[in-house]
Amino acid sequence: MILDPQRILIVLHGSIGDVTRALPLANLVRRRYPGARLSWSVEPPVFPLVEHHPAVDEVILFDRSRWWRSLGPFLKRIRSKQFELVLDLQRLLKSGFISWWSGAPHRLGFHSCDSKEFNWLFNNHHIPAAGDGISKLSHYLKFAEWLGIEPHPVEWRLQLLPQEQASVENMLREVGGPFAVFFVGSRWESKQWFPGDTAKCSAEIQRRYGLEIVLLGSREDSPFADEVRGFGLQRLANWVGKTSLRQAIGILGRAQVSIGPDTGLMHISAAVGTPVVSLWGATSPTRTGPYGFESLIVQGKAPCSPCYLRQCPIGRICMQSIDIDEVTAKVGKALSQKIKQDGAQL
Repeated sequence: MILDPQRILIVLHGSIGDVTRALPLANLVRRRYPGARLSWSVEPPVFPLVEHHPAVDEVILFDRSRWWRSLGPFLKRIRSKQFELVLDLQRLLKSGFISWWSGAPHRLGFHSCDSKEFNWLFNNHHIPAAGDGISKLSHYLKFAEWLGIEPHPVEWRLQLLPQEQASVENMLREVGGPFAVFFVGSRWESKQWFPGDTAKCSAEIQRRYGLEIVLLGSREDSPFADEVRGFGLQRLANWVGKTSLRQAIGILGRAQVSIGPDTGLMHISAAVGTPVVSLWGATSPTRTGPYGFESLIVQGKAPCSPCYLRQCPIGRICMQSIDIDEVTAKVGKALSQKIKQDGAQL
């Protein structure tokens, strides 16, 4: 189908990782429709990812935490924009309703086999069925293919404002030299590694590669970070719960390498081009691995992995099986790749 929409809406209120992986699609849509107005419907936790993004003209915010006040004005704003094309990337009931409520004549969503909560009923166009055997990023790019857009290049274009860059530079003055980031914790207890292993691995990275260590994460991850600090590691900056998401983007962009479990900061690291050593157990890297750094995956082993359970009833055997020496060796591989990449850009 040949479309020439002038008002386009992306609906994705998902996690940091999901929204990060959808940015390449937004860039492709912007390139294909340079004169169109591209809006994105999001919730507050992921707002900083699309705020000021060069592909996005407008962010329509829905504050779910105060839904009784925000829902009416949000839906009124959606309807008033008279969108011609909606890309429903969330495949849930709520995103389907937003897509339908927009009144757009063309509403593109996931195939019924890949959607949930009867989402497909709210959209009148659907991408082909793909299943969970492809990555989420590749799944999002199927929307570009449906629109007749070549799904390349894959670009994120995450950019900080000058004052944000200055803030990051000021923070990094506390770090004595090149550094590695450990992004710790996760909303899913089952995905988490362990504070002791994190501390031991950090010490080994310092010993082998001479890197400082920076801890990043959300405020909820602070107890985890405090346990890591309790092991007495030197040359460690604990910024867990102390940075904005935009500052975390800048810090990851300046790191030599990052390490951690399946979480949003993993995808941000990949998006800014910093090699990421990702640690896996309860979830599958086939579906949600970091783009471009598949060779740096460390897969935990357990008969039940991946289980996709938020809480593990058997002590995270898969994450216990992750070997510190294997993680450290992957860091060395990542650093070698980065040296070659930086040399090629000179």
